[in-house]
Amino acid sequence: MRPARMATARAALLLGGGVALALGWSLPAGGAFAADAIRADRAPLIAQTETKPEAYPKRHRGVQRSGLPLPRFASLRARKVNLRAGPGVRYPVEWVYQRRGLPVMITAEFDAWRKIKDWRGTEGWVHRAMLTGKRTVITIAREVVLRRKPAKDAPAVARAEGGVIARVLSCAGAWCRIEAGGFRGWGRRRALWGTLKGETIE
Repeated sequence: MRPARMATARAALLLGGGVALALGWSLPAGGAFAADAIRADRAPLIAQTETKPEAYPKRHRGVQRSGLPLPRFASLRARKVNLRAGPGVRYPVEWVYQRRGLPVMITAEFDAWRKIKDWRGTEGWVHRAMLTGKRTVITIAREVVLRRKPAKDAPAVARAEGGVIARVLSCAGAWCRIEAGGFRGWGRRRALWGTLKGETIE
C-alpha cells in the first residue's frame, strides 16, 4: 500500500465508519477493515408518469387465475417495465420500473396480465412477458452484512447498502443466501424484501 493510501486508511479508522463508507469501504464493529462493500445501482428504480382521469376505461370484471399459488414472487425481466392501472394496454401507465431483476409480488392474475406489488407497496398491472421466475431480493435495511454461514457471529463476507438487488440462492428460517456484486453470503431475511414469511427456497 502506498504511503498516501495508508494515511487515508488510518484517518478512516480514527474518524469512524462515516469516512470509511464515503471512501467505498466498510468497518466492522471491532474497528478492523471488513470485506468489500456492495453498492446499489444509482439508476432510478421507478419513475411516475402523468395520466388523465378520462383515460381510464371501465373496470375489468373479476380476476382469472392460472392455478399457480398467490401471492408469489417474481422479478422484472426488462430494464423498462410499464406498470398500468389495469390489466390491458388500454389502461394508462402510472409508473415505469427502470431496473431489471427487481423483485415483485404477484397478487392477482387476469389473462396474460399480473397484478404486482413492489417493496414500497406500489401496486399495478404488468404483462406476464415482463416477468421471470428468477428469484431476487432487494436490501431494505441501511446496511446488510453477508456472512459465510447463517449465524450472526459468522465471519463477514461483504456489506451491502440499501437498494441492492441480489439473486436468491437459498432461504431457510431467518436467513437467505444471496449473490450480489460478485459476492455470496448469508443475510438476515428481515433485511431483505422478496420472500414470503417462512418460505424455504432450495
